[in-house]
Amino acid sequence: MLEVRNVDAGYGSTVILQDVSLRVEEGEVVTIVGANGAGKTTTLRTVSGLVTPKTGGVFFEGEEISKLQPHDVVDRGITLIPEGRQLFPDMSVRENLLMGAHRRDARGVRSETLEEVLGLFPRLGERLDQHASSLSGGEQQMVAIARGMMARPRLLMFDEPSLGLAPIIVEQVFDVISKVAASGMTVLIVEQNVWHTLKAADRGYVLENGEMVLDDAADALIENDHVRQAYLGI
Repeated sequence: MLEVRNVDAGYGSTVILQDVSLRVEEGEVVTIVGANGAGKTTTLRTVSGLVTPKTGGVFFEGEEISKLQPHDVVDRGITLIPEGRQLFPDMSVRENLLMGAHRRDARGVRSETLEEVLGLFPRLGERLDQHASSLSGGEQQMVAIARGMMARPRLLMFDEPSLGLAPIIVEQVFDVISKVAASGMTVLIVEQNVWHTLKAADRGYVLENGEMVLDDAADALIENDHVRQAYLGI
């Protein structure tokens, strides 16, 4: 479904990603793990059209999307749930969710999609008329995930979904991601919380200093000596 081929990318004259390649097949949950500053967010921004590769290319369902504008990438069916949630704090939960349904294929079915999303996030159904700013951090992350799903994407990408959340809330967020994956959604996750994301994923990539150094089944990465020592503290 998604293929990143030999991409160099960065900002201005600064190269962050060096010869990065990865693939995500339909129905998979794939993660990119690594330390802060490894280039994980830049990878998602490159897929999203926010960063243009200097070399290499990004392909979605066989079509190159490397030079498309971000809104055109969204229209192709790729949605990014950004780091830090980035909700509209003075708008209600309902309004935040409906803002996610502006993709061409999502507009005509947003009522049905809202019903589906609230079935997955019943807590949000109780808070539809509250301002997003009044919710807890975990609830705000649920709004961010639900808003992404309102676009009816083919590929849903998460950038650091556990960032800044208490451990018990992190557990809840990854339970939600597991439910999203179980619904058949194809998922790409970028995370520093290596243990939780590998437990949720089918396959994983390890990104260090802008280069892919490992890729394998998630279970195999959990048992990999380098991953255990560098990221799991084992």
